[in-house]
Amino acid sequence: MISKQTDTVFTKRVKPKLSIPQIINMSMGFLGIQLAFGLQNGNASRIFANLGANVEDLSLFWLVAPIMGLIVQPLIGHFGDNTWSEKWGRRKPYFLVGAVLCAVGLVLLPNAPSMSHLLAGNALILAVIFMAMMDGSINVAMEPFRALVGDMLPKYQGTLGFSIQTILIGIGAVIGSYLPSVLTNFGISNVAPEGFVPNNVIYSFYVGAVILILSILYTIFTTKEYSPKDFADFAGNDEVVEPSKFSDIFTDFAKIPSKMKKLGVVQFFSWFALFTMWVFTTSALATHHFGLSPEDTQSVGFSNAGELTGRLFGMYNFWAIPFAFLLTPLAIKIGKKQTHALALLCGGLGLISMFLIKDTSLLWISMIGLGFAWASILAMPYAMLIDAIPQHKMGIYMGIFNFFIVMPQIINGLFGGMIVSKVFGNMAIDYVVVGGVCMLIAAAVTMFLIKNDEDETPKEIAEEIKTVHF
Repeated sequence: MISKQTDTVFTKRVKPKLSIPQIINMSMGFLGIQLAFGLQNGNASRIFANLGANVEDLSLFWLVAPIMGLIVQPLIGHFGDNTWSEKWGRRKPYFLVGAVLCAVGLVLLPNAPSMSHLLAGNALILAVIFMAMMDGSINVAMEPFRALVGDMLPKYQGTLGFSIQTILIGIGAVIGSYLPSVLTNFGISNVAPEGFVPNNVIYSFYVGAVILILSILYTIFTTKEYSPKDFADFAGNDEVVEPSKFSDIFTDFAKIPSKMKKLGVVQFFSWFALFTMWVFTTSALATHHFGLSPEDTQSVGFSNAGELTGRLFGMYNFWAIPFAFLLTPLAIKIGKKQTHALALLCGGLGLISMFLIKDTSLLWISMIGLGFAWASILAMPYAMLIDAIPQHKMGIYMGIFNFFIVMPQIINGLFGGMIVSKVFGNMAIDYVVVGGVCMLIAAAVTMFLIKNDEDETPKEIAEEIKTVHF
């Protein structure tokens, strides 16, 4: 609710433009968050397999992450919008709590076998519980970072803010993807007795927990958030936003801006494609490139396909870093929606090209297009969205927007394996091509359904151009 205005005339304060170092400071925690995600994405299936999970059940375990996001992010967005203290600010308490709990999850997940002996429980069930704890905590820390960009930056700096987040996400993901291999090179064992997790994975999760805490603390101590009075000044009046009721979450759902709905369609097809890639690339490579039968999952060839998948995922995250630097100047030149559509087009062609490129040494070419798409998916939808979100609802709407990310993953997780088995005869590469087509659909929707941004003045665009120069 908003109180009635008085007759006093207020001068609208302009939200200050932040420097590149200031934006890096407020986004540094994302590096640690994505490092944790990189460790999970690269090792969770391996951990579950070590603990006795069947291959056909692995995709169901992947549902833990989107389900936790579906539940947690809108709640944290709502509570964050209605939190304020002079000492801790609005978003920073959730950074800290999420980071601490996630660090605990990082320590516990690879130690599920030892914990099962201590607690006289089932190691696989404990691993699922620890992964849910880790994913829930990551979402507690992640959602406020998206909202913080909308809180702290003038709208014309939104693209730059999310681009810098993408760069830090890429760095964190690359570190997380390669950390176990790096530790192996330092002599730490990458094998373990049956039912246990190798030491290189365990120690990687320990290192990830430390980096996560340090990166979050860095953001907390280097970033000062605006107060409710500051936001009232930026609005140019004496509006005092009163705390929303919990039931207002449902009202906010009903009032989703039209632009968010359209961007939601783009997100649905984009993330359906990404989930397809994450879950089915190993099987696709094993059958299409290594010539294995779909049932041959215990061979050295299948292990080689899994290792190649890890390297390819590291590559697209690596390529996302330089592309993130290009997003802001490209958006200024051709527009935000055109930039995003171009990136999604490249990503869709990259996924489809995995079917056409038979030489595994050339699959890095496919990852270039996916790197461009990944960089844009992490930045451009949010940069377009903040133009349509009320300032005092930034958190809840960022949380609601996450629905369009997690729902396609849940749907794909429930039915994707069945489609691969019943429709494509367990040839997963065909389903990867379907993912590529979905990304092309997302590009078309971006171009033809979303209107060009028209709310930036020439002065704001000029300021954005200045900001781009590092």
